[in-house]
Amino acid sequence: MQKSRCPAHCHGHGVSRRAFLGTGACLVGSALVAGCGAVADRRSVALLAPIEQQGPASTLTPTLHATFVRRKEPYGMWWPGAVYDGEAARTKYTTIIQDHAKRLGMKLNLRPEPIHSNAEADAWVAETKAANPDGLLVVLLDRQKHSWPTAGKAMDSGLPTVVYSPLGSSFTTNTARVAEKPHSVIYATDDTTQLVYGMQMIHARARMRASRCLVLRGNKRQDKPLADLGTTLRYVPAGDFLAEYKKTETDAEINALADDYIRHATYMTAATRDDVVNGLKSYVVSRRLLAREACDAISMDCLGALGKSKVSLPCIAWSRMNDEGVPAACEADTGAIATHMAVQYLFDRPGFQQDPVPETSRDAIIGAHCTCATKLNGFDQPPEPYHIQHHHGNRDAVPVPTWRMGQTVTSADILPGNPSKMLIAAGVVVQNMKVPPAGGCVVSVMVEFDDCENVLTWPGFHQIWFYGDYKNELEDFCKLTGIEPVMA
Repeated sequence: MQKSRCPAHCHGHGVSRRAFLGTGACLVGSALVAGCGAVADRRSVALLAPIEQQGPASTLTPTLHATFVRRKEPYGMWWPGAVYDGEAARTKYTTIIQDHAKRLGMKLNLRPEPIHSNAEADAWVAETKAANPDGLLVVLLDRQKHSWPTAGKAMDSGLPTVVYSPLGSSFTTNTARVAEKPHSVIYATDDTTQLVYGMQMIHARARMRASRCLVLRGNKRQDKPLADLGTTLRYVPAGDFLAEYKKTETDAEINALADDYIRHATYMTAATRDDVVNGLKSYVVSRRLLAREACDAISMDCLGALGKSKVSLPCIAWSRMNDEGVPAACEADTGAIATHMAVQYLFDRPGFQQDPVPETSRDAIIGAHCTCATKLNGFDQPPEPYHIQHHHGNRDAVPVPTWRMGQTVTSADILPGNPSKMLIAAGVVVQNMKVPPAGGCVVSVMVEFDDCENVLTWPGFHQIWFYGDYKNELEDFCKLTGIEPVMA
C-alpha cells in the first residue's frame, strides 16, 4: 500500500494532515476560526436561517463500544515487557477516545476495566452484539494470551470493528491471521491519529446509513434505498423546485448574500448581479425543501427540470451548500450523492463533482463542471480565491475557485451496487484551465494522477475530487463498510 502524501499546507495554517485529523479541528459545525478574513465576513451575513441538514443524520448520535485488553498480572518478560507502563498508556488513550467521541457527538460505552481473560472477552462481545452499536473499538495493551483472540472475536462479531495495537502489542504473526477479516481495520502504530480516524470512520458510516437525500427528478414521490449503503433517496417531483422558486421573492437576505459573493470575488465577468441573485434564490428554495422533506442532502436533475426554463440553474447554490457541510450533488447522480457524503463525513471538507476530460499531451485528467465549492481546505478554513462568470451555456452565475498549484488531491467515485464499489486515486493539481478560450465547463482543473496508465480510459464519471491524499484512508473505510475498493 502506498504511503499517503499530503503537504502540510493542504489544510491551511501549516497544520499537517495527520495532526489535523488528530486535533479534530475540522468537525462539521465547529466554530469558525477567529480572524479568517473572507470566511468571517461571508458568515457574518445575517441569514434568516442558515442551511443545515434536516433529516435523520442531523439528529443521529452514533454509539461506540470500546474496551482495553491486557493481562491482569504484571507484564514481566513477555511483550510489551516490564518497560511498558500499561496504566499510563490506558490513561492516555482513554483521554483521546473520550475527547474525540465528544467532538464527534458519539455516545461512548467504554468498559470500566480492561478485558483480562477469554471468558471476559466472550461476555463483552455477546453484550455488544446484543446492544448493536454502530461500531467497536478494541485497544490492545498486550500481545500475550487472550489479547489477539479477543481482537479476532470482536472482528467476527459482524459489527464494524477498529483494532488499535500500539508498539509492543503485536508481531506480524499476530496481525497476519486477522488482517483480512471483513468489516474491520487494524491500526498497529503509536500514531494516535489512526486511532482517531478509526472512530471517524465508524461515525461517518453511521451518518451515511442514517442520511436521507432529497432527489428532485421526474414527477413521482417515493423513497428508495441507495443500493447497500443504507442511505435513503427521497424522490420528489422536480416541478416542486420550480414552483417554490417562482414564488420566492428577492428579499434582503438574498440581496445580502449576492452582495457578499460579489464583494469577495476577485473579479466578475459576463455574469451580472441579477444572475447572482437569481442563483441564490435556489439556495433559499433548497433550504425550504430540505426542511419540508426532512432531508440531509440534495440532488436534482437540473438540466431536465430547469434547462428549458429561464430559471437559474442552482450552480452557485450547490457550491454554497457544499461549503456549509450539506452534500449537494448534480444531475441526480446517486453515486455522486454517496461520494459527497463519504468525503464530507470522513474529512470535514467539500469535494468537486466533475466530468473527467482526457488531456493526452500532459497525460492528465481535467475535471470540468459548472459548480464547485470554495472551502476546499475544510469547512472552517478560508475559501480559495474565486471569480464569478457564466457557465458554458452563457447563462447563470458560477463561482470559479482557483485550485492551488501543486496541491495533492484524491479522487473518489462510489458505484452503488451489491456490493458497492469505490474508485480511488490520488494526484497533483498542475493547472487551472481558462474557459474560454477553451470550451467546456468553466471550473476546469487539470490533475496528473499517480499510476494512470491511459488517460483515455480513465474509469468512472462524476468522481469527487478533494484536497489531500487520502487513498489509504478511503481504502480502510471501504474495508470497514463492505465497499469494494478499486485502486488506480
